Order: sequence, then structure tokens, then C-alpha cells
Amino acid sequence: MRLRQTLAAGAVLALGFGIAPTLASELFDACAAKAASSWEAGYAEIGLDGSAMDTAAAIDACTAALAEDPESAVLKAWLGRAYDVAGDSAQAATYLEPAATAGNALAQTSFGDMLIVGQGIAQDMTRGAELLKLAADAGFAPAQDSLGLSYDYGEGVGQDYLEASRWYRKAAEQGLPRAMANLGSLYAEGLGLDRDLVAAAAWYQRAADKGDSRAQYNLGSLFETGALGEPDYARAAALYQAAADQNHGLALNALGYFKQHGYGLAPDLEGAAALYQQAADQGIAQAQGNLALLYEDGTGVAQDFALARQLYRQASQSGNTDAAVNLGLMYLNGAGGVRDLDKALSFTQQAADQGNPIGLNNLGHLYENGLAVAQNPATALALYQQSAGLGYQPAADNHKRLEASLQAPTETPTVKTYPKSKIDN
Repeated sequence: MRLRQTLAAGAVLALGFGIAPTLASELFDACAAKAASSWEAGYAEIGLDGSAMDTAAAIDACTAALAEDPESAVLKAWLGRAYDVAGDSAQAATYLEPAATAGNALAQTSFGDMLIVGQGIAQDMTRGAELLKLAADAGFAPAQDSLGLSYDYGEGVGQDYLEASRWYRKAAEQGLPRAMANLGSLYAEGLGLDRDLVAAAAWYQRAADKGDSRAQYNLGSLFETGALGEPDYARAAALYQAAADQNHGLALNALGYFKQHGYGLAPDLEGAAALYQQAADQGIAQAQGNLALLYEDGTGVAQDFALARQLYRQASQSGNTDAAVNLGLMYLNGAGGVRDLDKALSFTQQAADQGNPIGLNNLGHLYENGLAVAQNPATALALYQQSAGLGYQPAADNHKRLEASLQAPTETPTVKTYPKSKIDN
């Protein structure tokens, strides 16, 4: 049994499915079955997540129902939701805005989120946050989570992590998985709350048990890094697999890394390459770098220097400094094409400027040997020292060697071959 709004303005009654409804209520029920949210009061059993919605069928059903009852705020909210899920933000707004004005919590949440991100409409974060507050105060869990995000990121309200945690907790206690994951992240990062990895893991676990892929990935990371004790690669691998099965990009990359190196499961280089490709197709920079490394070395895939360069470039453009290091080395060594010292310098400099220790070391190599820059041992020494200060032992060795050679100038300095940067998962 569920609560259903009838065509009479403001009237609500309980209707059993065994009761023969009127034509209008049949249309209403058809719309509800295809577009209602499970978080709306009375619709927990038949409501749908957006990912499960047949948007074409929902739009047809709700358009017909709204024609019978053109003043119904809930029908406007459901039709707007269907258009929103279908990706037609402008059309969604035409139905969601009047429903939100009429006080429908689902519409206030959906339209509020659209205003905050400027999705298909003019951005207005302040108004968006105000609408979210109305729905959140009414107890609508998705609105509480979205309002938490507003406080988390300072969108439409002043940034306030403690207030964010308060709203996340309200939604999490109602069972909303993404709010559980968000609350877990505040605990993990110590934002607005005392840093507490045990509490973070507990919230991630609750969300992961409900199938939240982000929580599965985050919890897997805690087990991988040993943040909760000893590293547990088997549990991490299982969680990454669960998230990867939902096409979570970072989890696909992490699972690929585990398969490449045999962490928590049997090594599978071809399987690793396939997972990296899926994540790379989503624009995950780490995966692009990992896949590039496989193509450069011919590991798990046929060696392809041109494709390796392309993937390294994509990853470096997204800020992955390890990829910039490796691309610089390919240009320095002429792997996959003509040697290009200027490009080698450019990509190595890019990595060094962002504090990559291997990039700093390799830039020191260029200055020491006058490759694409004027030879400058003093600058090389400073770069080696900076890299060594970040824990890169080869740079410490290079600093010691170069310093000794400068004190004995008659000796010819030796030049070491510098390794590629391992792309972290």
C-alpha cells in the first residue's frame, strides 16, 4: 500500500492495487511507476533510481497523466525528473521550476541541483541552495545530501564542513548510500570532524554494502594502503572489482594495477591492459599513464611507441606528472620517433615544476649535460638536491657524483640512465 495524490487538489489517500482506479488515477499510477523516486514518501517500493528509468516510457506516461491533471505539482516533478534523466535539462526545468515553487521536495532538489551547476539553465547557486534547504528541512534525504555538498564545497552558502557533516548524517541515517560515502570522506580527510579512519571505513562499508561504487573504491583504498592496519590486498581487490563492475573509473584503474602486479589476485597482464583501457576511455589520467607504460614496454599488449606517446600526452595534460616524465624520456631517447630535445625538456620541466622527484632528477640530467639548455652544473646540483630531498635516492647519488666531479674537474663525469617513472594506481 502506498500514498497517492488524487486529482482533487491537495487530497491524499491510501489506495490498494486491488481497487479499480479511475482513468485519471490509472494515468497517475503509470507515471508514478515509471518516474517516481524511491525517496519520496509512499514510493519506497515502486520508486526508481535514475539509472533504472526508461526515460522514453516515463515521459510518455507522465505527459499523458499531466494532460489529465495539468495543475499537479507531483506529476510536473516526475515529468521534469524524466526529462532530466534523459539529458534534456531545458525541458526538465520547465516542469521542475513550477513544481518546486509549489513546494514539491523532489522538484526542489532536482531544480536546486540544476541551478547550482548551471545545468541547462542560468547558474544561480544561492537560489539553488535555498531550494535544497526547503526540501532538506522537509526531510527529503537526497536534498539533505545535496545541501551537505553545498556546504562541503561552498556552493550557494558559506563553506562549512561541520554543517556539511550534519546534513550528510541526516541523509545517511535515512539510508542514502551516497550520503554515507560523503560522510565517510569527511571522516577520512578530517574535514569538519576529527580525522577517524575507523569511522570513515564504517560509513564506507555501510554504503558499499548498498552497492555505492564510490564507497567501494574508497574502502578498497583504505585496505590497499594499510590505513586500517596491515594492507589487505584480497579485500581491496574484491571491493575494487565490485566498483569496477559498475564502471567506476578509478576502480577500473586500481583493479588493473592489481592484475598487473598480482596484488590480491593472480597476475593477468592482458586483463590489466583491458581494465586500463576502460578507465582511460573515461579520461582517468592514471589509467592513461599505466596503459601507456604497457604499450611502451610491450607488456600485455603489442609494443606501440606511437600509442604510448599519445596516452602519456593525454595523461600529462590532465596533470599526471609521472606520464610527463615518461613522455619526456621517450622524446629524449627517440623512442617511437625522432629524438626531440626541446620536447624532452618541456615535458620534464612540466613534471619538475609540479614537484615530481624523478622529473627534478631528469631535469638535472639535462642541465648537467647541456641538453636543450645551456650546460649549468650548479642548476643541476640544485635540482638533484631538491629531488633527493623528496626521497629519490638516484638523485642523491647523482648529486654526490656531480659534486665530486666538480671538485676534480679533470675527471670525465659519467652519465647514468634514468628510469621511467612508475605510474601510481
